[in-house]
Amino acid sequence: MAADSEPESEVFEITDFTTASEWERFISKIEEVLNDWKLIGNSLGKPLEKGVFTSGTWEEKSDEISFADFKFSVTHHYLVQDSTDKEGKDEVLEDVIPQSMQDLLCMNNDFPPRAHCLVRWYGLREFVVIAPAANHDAVLSESKCNLLLSSVSIALGNTGCQVPLFVQIHHKWRRMYVGECQGHGVRTDFEMVHLRKVPNQYTHLSGLLDIFKSKIGCPLTPLPPVSIAIRFTYVLQDWQQYFWPQQPPDIDALVGGEVGGLEFGKLPFGACEDPISELHLATTWPHLTEGIIVDNDVYSDLDPIQAPHWSVRVRKADNPQCLLGDFVTEFFKICRRKESTDEILGRSTFEEEGREIADITHALSKLTEPAPVPIHKLSVSNMVHTAKKKIRKHRGVEESPLNNDVLNTILLFLFPDAASEKPLDGSSAVDNNNPLSESEEYNLYNQFKSAPSDSLTYKLALCLCMINFYHGGLKGVAHLWQEFVLEMRFRWENNFLIPGLASGPPDLRCCLLHQKLQMLNCCIERKKARDEGRKTNTSDMFPGDAGKAGDQLGPDNLKDTDKEKGEVGKSWDSWSDSEEEFFECLSDTEELKGNGQESGKKGGPKETASLKPEGRLHQHGKLTLLHNGEPLYIPVTQEPAPMTEDLLEEQSEVLAKLGTSAEGAHLRARMQSACLLSDMESFKAANPGCFLEDFVRWYSPRDYIEEEVIDEKGNMVLKGELSARMKIPSNMWVEAWETAKPIPARRQRRLFDDTREAEKVLHYLAVQKPADLARHLLPCVIHAAVLKVKEEENLENISSVKKIIKQIITHSSKVLHFPNPEDKKLEEIIHQITNVEAIIARARSLKAKFGTEKCEQEEEKEDLEKFVSCLLEQPEVLVVGAGRGHAGKIIHKLFVNAQRLTESSDEAAAMAPPEEELKRVSSPEERRQNSVSDFPPPAGRELILRTTVPRPAPYSRALPQRMYSVLTKEDFRLAGAFSSDTSFF
Repeated sequence: MAADSEPESEVFEITDFTTASEWERFISKIEEVLNDWKLIGNSLGKPLEKGVFTSGTWEEKSDEISFADFKFSVTHHYLVQDSTDKEGKDEVLEDVIPQSMQDLLCMNNDFPPRAHCLVRWYGLREFVVIAPAANHDAVLSESKCNLLLSSVSIALGNTGCQVPLFVQIHHKWRRMYVGECQGHGVRTDFEMVHLRKVPNQYTHLSGLLDIFKSKIGCPLTPLPPVSIAIRFTYVLQDWQQYFWPQQPPDIDALVGGEVGGLEFGKLPFGACEDPISELHLATTWPHLTEGIIVDNDVYSDLDPIQAPHWSVRVRKADNPQCLLGDFVTEFFKICRRKESTDEILGRSTFEEEGREIADITHALSKLTEPAPVPIHKLSVSNMVHTAKKKIRKHRGVEESPLNNDVLNTILLFLFPDAASEKPLDGSSAVDNNNPLSESEEYNLYNQFKSAPSDSLTYKLALCLCMINFYHGGLKGVAHLWQEFVLEMRFRWENNFLIPGLASGPPDLRCCLLHQKLQMLNCCIERKKARDEGRKTNTSDMFPGDAGKAGDQLGPDNLKDTDKEKGEVGKSWDSWSDSEEEFFECLSDTEELKGNGQESGKKGGPKETASLKPEGRLHQHGKLTLLHNGEPLYIPVTQEPAPMTEDLLEEQSEVLAKLGTSAEGAHLRARMQSACLLSDMESFKAANPGCFLEDFVRWYSPRDYIEEEVIDEKGNMVLKGELSARMKIPSNMWVEAWETAKPIPARRQRRLFDDTREAEKVLHYLAVQKPADLARHLLPCVIHAAVLKVKEEENLENISSVKKIIKQIITHSSKVLHFPNPEDKKLEEIIHQITNVEAIIARARSLKAKFGTEKCEQEEEKEDLEKFVSCLLEQPEVLVVGAGRGHAGKIIHKLFVNAQRLTESSDEAAAMAPPEEELKRVSSPEERRQNSVSDFPPPAGRELILRTTVPRPAPYSRALPQRMYSVLTKEDFRLAGAFSSDTSFF
């Protein structure tokens, strides 16, 4: 009685010591699992709708039990359905047969294309399977099978569970099950036969009907009619009459004159083999009765053309070789290589250049010598040619990893300005295509952290990809990279801008390599401007910054700074050419003796006024100097230094290391105020006799507060003063103003030392290993691959592919936006791209086979296109109109042609146009005679026989009986479900 007061859930936790044997314990464990899963009693669901086994959601629950030390897994498979109200119905339903018995007769879901084998054989919506837990274990002996079946029978009887329970016997690959289902006074036994070789009498309907009837053993005469469903599956493997449309890329044409270098900007696409390996046609007769049809060992009425239902599925080739996927995968493999460029090409390749690159100080000391005036008529292509000559001194032409023609083609593609005798000037060398014009592409390079699709970096990535795949592999990649670095150095030394890069400072949304190239272009622009300014003897060399007034509000938000600002006291002679050294010497000695720093500190108008103003840009509106009434001039200033992301990171680390102490904060402020100091010096030079207040009025107007006050004479006048933050003792602005000398921008120490920065970039490029290069450029390659897939998908318009491409973009933007993404994640992206390529290739293959492009009637074309898209997305597609519909006729034609090719040795028959073939076999009589040659023998024959008869006695309840048969080349299987009334037996 104590147990009654306990909560129900704890009842099953009580150890029952009366269960003596292992067998009894095993049965109690089965019962426990069935109770836990609430599979007790009868619950009737709604009648099964057509196709629900494929379209619906199947779920499963698993548990583990053991018989002595042998482990079994128990799995409950069930179709998720809307729950019906079970309460209060159990009493009414007592005499109703279990749901699964009713499902045996349901014809709505015969031959489901995708389902568990027991669902296909018995049409069940819910069942439980007990199978050995380990894959290698099997229940082989007959006594063990019977013991398990007895356990199941007892457990079902004890619990009142009406869900069928199966036990898997024999080896798992045989898929052999025996099972049982129990209801109130009824029982269904599930039995199975599995043979490798089929007896002849069971290869046709009449023989199978004999087995079924004898197995039922019905005492009634005549027998109730047997309902029959038949499906024959025909396999088409021979596509000889349809060549695979994908053409392999013409490697010779890549170098040939008619195609030119443009081919290097394109990625290949498509599968190298037919991605559709087989077409399976299933011809179905869903509702037949025994007397209507004849099918025996002599004659058969089952002509596939006459079948009322046709459905088709395609078998996809396993991992078809796809060009784009291979291209990207091969490029990704470079990321894992460890060799340096020198190791790949051999150290002797670049003896002179190698020494210069390896020892940067040697290169820089060379640069400090007086530079020869560049000869602008010398073309870039000539210079590249001489660089190659140097290489060939050390390496024979035959050893060169890259063919000379290929190399020239690539270099012309990358540097189109090299084709003209006179290189383009800066403005036209830069691609002015506004990326915002195509917002999606713009967002894509921004999301992937790659480079714009018209940029040099992007083109370089594609060229390296192609070279790696077709022209010399890793050695070819290393060779082109060396040529590229030589070209960069040549352009720096001769003031030729690099084409294909947007002007302005490095774009931090792009990959680091792109930023480095933009940085080099900035250096070339500055150097070019300086050299041209020197030639024309203009007084002002640097472009001004007229908008300083609103931009710069203080040292806190001076945007661009230089990471080397701390080296204020260091001599910069080694970074400057001879003329600048002269100016620096002069400004440090003679000039400053006359007007000294004292005048700057005190702002003494007498000394400073005598100075000659220099470096003026233009007058600043109506503003005048506060003390002498002279017009206030905006000076020519230096532009702040551009920075790449690695320099910014380095600088932030240096600033962070200074700590939070007062000294550290002061030093940090000094480092960040180099730009401010330069602007103050320019301002002093342009406005002799000026004071800090004048500078603040131009540079940061909000820090100069003006108020209307009444003077001694009673007039209303404006009186101005510096803001509170400018009056703080030892304020950085005041300190900087006191140390600033009146020096125009052209004679100041450079804020941005283009010579040094360019050498740093060139050194950075030279020491990149092919693996580093591949890592830098992989985002560009993935970007290009995604664009290519999008472009190809637009031609095919496959909705499922559109969704996958969106997922790829989302996934890639997350992975690529961070530095050093994991290899596994990159592999996933490449695998997704390859999958999409394979789907598009399959679509093209099917379109070619079904001739969607050749359709003259618009309606027919639409039907075929819809049919092809369904074939790609669904496991099995119904052919509208069966053998008489648009698609059906084409499928019939495909089989006819394949049969002609295999059976006929007559060449004329093989070459006959498909339309004539179809006409020839169009009449029923002729087709009856030629039925052998129309279709091959069916690869699979499936039959379902059903009836409702009383068993075991004439007065028993009439219950469902079902037998499923499948015959293929490999095996023969019979799966029977035979019900009997157990009320009096």
